[in-house]
Amino acid sequence: MSGPPPAAGVSRWVSVEPERLDGWLGRFAERHGTFSSTVDPAAVVVTAADGAVAECRVPFPPLRVDPALPHGGLVAHALLDRRVGVLLVRLGGYAAGVFEGSRLVASKVGSRQVHGRSAAGGQSQQRFARRREGQVRVALAAAADVASALLVPVAATLDAVVLGGDRRAVDPVLADPRLAPLRALVVESRLDVPDPRLKVLKDTPRLFRTVRIHVAEP
Repeated sequence: MSGPPPAAGVSRWVSVEPERLDGWLGRFAERHGTFSSTVDPAAVVVTAADGAVAECRVPFPPLRVDPALPHGGLVAHALLDRRVGVLLVRLGGYAAGVFEGSRLVASKVGSRQVHGRSAAGGQSQQRFARRREGQVRVALAAAADVASALLVPVAATLDAVVLGGDRRAVDPVLADPRLAPLRALVVESRLDVPDPRLKVLKDTPRLFRTVRIHVAEP
């Protein structure tokens, strides 16, 4: 679905936890008056009497629209406990995990040394660049090894796979032929995370479970 139509006034993005979504929508209606909802598998657009619009992006689409439920069943959909694989990769670090709801049930975190870019010139710079390229290959291969060992064997049990980190690192890892069973499960949204460590991995449900809402108020 295309984004909401431009409106004069205040426009912003908010992230709402599934447990708070019903209350958030209720308060939106209290502030802006009666509303109508336009529902499709990817987004729910709530338009209020005063012209305010809240476009709710469906987490883990598609939404199985239920006309009998408010907002097509968006709240119930967001609250579902899912089995989710997470793969975070940045140059020099990686983390993979399996979540049941918000609970981490399996994980592997690791790191490989990758030097920064050299400011030197000439042959010294070329030697450094070749050494760094080798370090990058080793680091990305290690991340792919972990994803292959931890996520691929349980791919058939996963509802989705969430990626995060540096796209320049994540994409080559996902391209590894061993990870083919995961690709169809990958959700569009990617997580912006610092160096992948166990603490960072454990915190990802706070990011991937939220409902992103674009709010335009007159």
